[in-house]
Amino acid sequence: MSTYTETISEKLNDLLEKLNDAEKGYKKAAENTNHPLLKPYFQKRSKERHDFGLTLKSEIEQFGEDAENSGSITGAIHRAWMDTKAFFSTDDAEAMLEESIRGEKAAVSDYKEVLKDTSLPPTTAILLRKQLSQIIFDLNNIKTLEDLS
Repeated sequence: MSTYTETISEKLNDLLEKLNDAEKGYKKAAENTNHPLLKPYFQKRSKERHDFGLTLKSEIEQFGEDAENSGSITGAIHRAWMDTKAFFSTDDAEAMLEESIRGEKAAVSDYKEVLKDTSLPPTTAILLRKQLSQIIFDLNNIKTLEDLS
C-alpha cells in the first residue's frame, strides 16, 4: 500500500513550483511575440501549465499537505524557465522555440524522476502520467513549429 510521505509532498511541490515557472515563462513569451503561430501556442501552453498546477495543488492538498503557492529556486527546470524568461525579452522566434524545447525536455525528465517513486499513491501517479503525456505531446508540437518558423 502506498503512503503519502513528506518526501512525496516535497517532490510534488517541486513540480508545482516548476509548473508555475513554466506558466509564467510561456505567458511572457506570448506577450513578447507577434509570430502568428507562436503567440497562440505560448498562450495555450501557459493556460495548460496553470491548469496542471491547479490539479497538482488539489492532489497535494487532498493528502493533507500544504501546496506551495509561489516558486522558489529549486531544480533544473526552475532554472531553465528563469533563463527562458530572460530570453523572451525580445521577439526572437528561434530563441523562444529553443528555450521552450529545453524547458519541455527538462519537464519530461523531472516528471519521469518523480514517477520512479514506487510509493506514489495511484491517483497521483495517474495524474502525473497524464500531465507527462501532454508535455511530451507539446514537445513534439513545438518541434513541428520550429520547422515552420
